[in-house]
Amino acid sequence: MIKQPLQIRIDAETALCVPTEKDAEAIYQLIQTNNSYLRQWLPWIDFTRSIEDERAYIHSALLQYQDNQSITFALWYQGQIVGSIGYHPFDWLNRRVELGYWLAQPYQGKGLMTRACQTLITYAFSELKMNKVEIRCATGNTASAAIPQRLGFTQEGIIRQAEWLYDHYVDLILFGLLESEWRQQRAAR
Repeated sequence: MIKQPLQIRIDAETALCVPTEKDAEAIYQLIQTNNSYLRQWLPWIDFTRSIEDERAYIHSALLQYQDNQSITFALWYQGQIVGSIGYHPFDWLNRRVELGYWLAQPYQGKGLMTRACQTLITYAFSELKMNKVEIRCATGNTASAAIPQRLGFTQEGIIRQAEWLYDHYVDLILFGLLESEWRQQRAAR
């Protein structure tokens, strides 16, 4: 049985939708327009050389979604795709998942990615019954690291030389949030 692509509404202007191959051109154009900005921290930018490359990625992501291995979402804001966020990959045995995300530069500072993360954290704990959500950010990527800090994650450590970024290794900060901590945060509000 094929699952329908998942859609999660964040607010009246913002939604998360599993992209389909028809979204490939819009996502590719967004990546190309923001290439130098995104390339600072994302090691896969140079592998997205054409709309066909993006279409192949979306096809692969849809297969992983069908197999319950991961879910990739396009972040829609005011009727257009402005970034991406996803669970990569699910560790069903240990009930743990990592969130990864990117946002086009013109949409930074609006709280879009924080709200998207908050939405997927809630979904991970309440719907997927995860025990832990992790976020990893390069040590110099302060904008990305501000999101888990804002959302009450614990900085668990630094993973040294964890990611190859074109011509050098970068260290990654590991942030974690447990389901019990998330419940406590919600109760305190």
